[in-house]
Amino acid sequence: MAQIDAFFKLMNDEGASDLHMVSGQQPILRINGDIERVKYKTLENDSLKAMLYEICPEDKIKIFEERGDMDFGYHIPGLARYRCNFFLQKYGIAAVFREIPSNILSCEDLGLPKVITKLATLPKGLVLVTGPTGSGKSTTLAAIIDEINKTRSDHILTVEDPIEFVHKSQKCVVNHREVGDHTKSFSAALRGALREDPDVIMVGEMRDLETISLAMEAAMTGHVVFGTLHTLNAMKTVDRVIEIFPADQQGQVRSTLADALKAIVSQTLFKRTDVKGRAAALEILICTPAVRNLIRESKTFQIASVMQTGKSYGMQTLDDAIEELVVRRKIDPEDAYINCYEKKRFRKYLRKPPSGFDE
Repeated sequence: MAQIDAFFKLMNDEGASDLHMVSGQQPILRINGDIERVKYKTLENDSLKAMLYEICPEDKIKIFEERGDMDFGYHIPGLARYRCNFFLQKYGIAAVFREIPSNILSCEDLGLPKVITKLATLPKGLVLVTGPTGSGKSTTLAAIIDEINKTRSDHILTVEDPIEFVHKSQKCVVNHREVGDHTKSFSAALRGALREDPDVIMVGEMRDLETISLAMEAAMTGHVVFGTLHTLNAMKTVDRVIEIFPADQQGQVRSTLADALKAIVSQTLFKRTDVKGRAAALEILICTPAVRNLIRESKTFQIASVMQTGKSYGMQTLDDAIEELVVRRKIDPEDAYINCYEKKRFRKYLRKPPSGFDE
């Protein structure tokens, strides 16, 4: 057993999502969104480096020493998988580990709206799950992929950096590819995917123009593609996809995206006040004909209005989702106020509404 495995066991016992190991500091856990220091000695650079290198493949160590940062996956049988990031900082080496549970929770277990489960039935098209780092995008995607794996007879191909949730083939055939180990890049994997007979493609992160372009091409040629973006809401997601392309291509991209896009799910996590844990507020955009027209006509600023009137399709704005959590007393109104868009709407829930610019 590696020396650091004891910290992973502690992390699991405490219900922490992340473990920080930083030269010059004590180990740190993130529990329900809050940072908590572990009662342990200050980590020295040389001893921490030896501890971290013990679990790192040699080829990854070489990459880290050349670049100064690096990602990989680590698995402890019977406990969990971990997404690992090593990086250099002012006082030496540092690392952050995100726990990926061995058991994949279903959409029902996560309390996701029924329309999310319906996304698992799509025969083709593009579905984007977005939100800031640590908002639960991977967990939601894993639940959708798990639903497909249990209910369809298809070939699922995932491209990740690193591999996070591991799906065992059930009714579907599942192949996981890791950037760096099994393919050079997301775009290279997507180019290859079109010759690998997939029905469902999951892209861990859509980072660049080529990856986004290939994902839309796959969605337009009879595949269903699930991907993630670091955007905050549905409107900004549409704009982000279009604006990454050169100006002279954006008109065509709008038309292609309007045809390919099926749904956008944007997540924000909140610390719960009723029980231990965290609650997700979801903004959901379903691409109806009205939404497609707004995308084609460059009127994405009207998307929020369509979501407000499209509840029968399962659509909801982030503020609607946040307010529901407040009304059900699952989250702190102060936290809701900080993360919402329409501040005036949430002032009535605050004990002491702030004075100032909160329009």
